[in-house]
Amino acid sequence: MRPTHGFWRQAFERLRRQRMSVAAGLVLTAIALACLLIPMLSSSDYYTPHYEYLSRTPTLAGGHWLGTDPLGRDMLLRVMWGCRISLAIGITASLISVLIGVAWGAIAGYAGGATDSSMMRAVDILYSVPYVPFVIVLTLLFGRQVWLLFVAIGLVSWLDIARIVRGQTLALKQREFIEAARVSGTHGAAMITRHIVPNLIGIVIVYATLTIPTVILFEALLSFLGLGVQSPLASLGSLVADGASEMQSHPHLLIIPAVFLALITYCFNYLGDGLRDAFDPRDR
Repeated sequence: MRPTHGFWRQAFERLRRQRMSVAAGLVLTAIALACLLIPMLSSSDYYTPHYEYLSRTPTLAGGHWLGTDPLGRDMLLRVMWGCRISLAIGITASLISVLIGVAWGAIAGYAGGATDSSMMRAVDILYSVPYVPFVIVLTLLFGRQVWLLFVAIGLVSWLDIARIVRGQTLALKQREFIEAARVSGTHGAAMITRHIVPNLIGIVIVYATLTIPTVILFEALLSFLGLGVQSPLASLGSLVADGASEMQSHPHLLIIPAVFLALITYCFNYLGDGLRDAFDPRDR
């Protein structure tokens, strides 16, 4: 008889058989390592203008592999910093949204009754609030700072996971092991943290992976509109916005960050699809 492996081992084996998802994960790992190592190993920085190198096209001879921007700054460093900022905002904001959404949905689903109804009505009300104007108002009130993007985007992106967790919690409440834990004297916060949330980890991981590209695109939109990361810092969205103004004379300023933005988004979506299949084999 074949040995029976645990849930996580089985999920890992199913994920490993999906070559495209594994390849997407490797590409993301390579980009993350490049974001960390290339700026550290470079002798120059990403913010000091060099007017003797204005808007050079990509060349290997001059050391500017991806060319320079209109201020003579190396595009490779700018893009690596842009990827670093975009990934940091995407991952951090997704973690904030997951923490809020899991807590909200688990409490609403487990409590039930009037508590559940009032909490989900609050979610319905927040769904009616337009996200972009809300973030714009926060940005105008508290300033255009990077940490504000982490918080603002995380605060408006937790509604979907709250609904998902609430539905799964309602289903888990009917399971035998929950009844056994209730009989043994486990109630309230202990029940949620010890029995409800651990059984939702798979769904949460999948949702977080699929949320990161959405948050990255949202941040790119804000930066493109001039409401995101401010110079001299750069995200992929701000680099695309800067390149759009130079598209006709120097198209590489637009193409290069746009390619990295599309590649990161595609890889996260593909990895999320693979994780969904790995954690829910009934879909196969």
